[in-house]
Amino acid sequence: MHSTHGYLISEFLSPLANTRTDEYGGSLENRMRFPLEIVSAVREVWPRERAMGSKISGTDFAEGGWTPDEAVVYARELKRLGCDYVTVSGGGVVLDAKVPTGPGYQVPYAERVRRDSAITTGSVGLISDPHQAEEIVASGKADYVSLARGMLFDPRWPWHAAVALGADVKYPPQYERAHPKAWPPGREVKSS
Repeated sequence: MHSTHGYLISEFLSPLANTRTDEYGGSLENRMRFPLEIVSAVREVWPRERAMGSKISGTDFAEGGWTPDEAVVYARELKRLGCDYVTVSGGGVVLDAKVPTGPGYQVPYAERVRRDSAITTGSVGLISDPHQAEEIVASGKADYVSLARGMLFDPRWPWHAAVALGADVKYPPQYERAHPKAWPPGREVKSS
């Protein structure tokens, strides 16, 4: 379930968008009410043996907006209701947000949510280098990394990352001759 980037659920969660004065606005508990009702309803019909998760905001990147502390509370509630994982992203609620982009710029929010909520947590945020992705997971900042732009640019990113990290990948038979080990000598792909 998508709870970030200014879509409906994140509009309920963010105090910048949610200016309601009823039981669905104001306090964090009230702002989380509708999103958690959705999660509960989905969990009732979604098979327990299949993973269910949510993409959440770590921050709105704007003063007076959604905070990392609120992200932790929301992630705890999601876990309590049966969510198996969250992917932490952020922003998108207001147009004038000051987003400090750069490789891994959202990783600290995922790290905080993972540490303080104990839910399986993924990170995003201009992660495109295989070594960077590996460091994020190996150091415990996140349980997994989700790629967007990197995969749009290179749909074979996982294969290329495996080569760069020295791992071996089993290719489907029709792709075996594309494996760098099958290239003529002197034309091999060099891992960085």
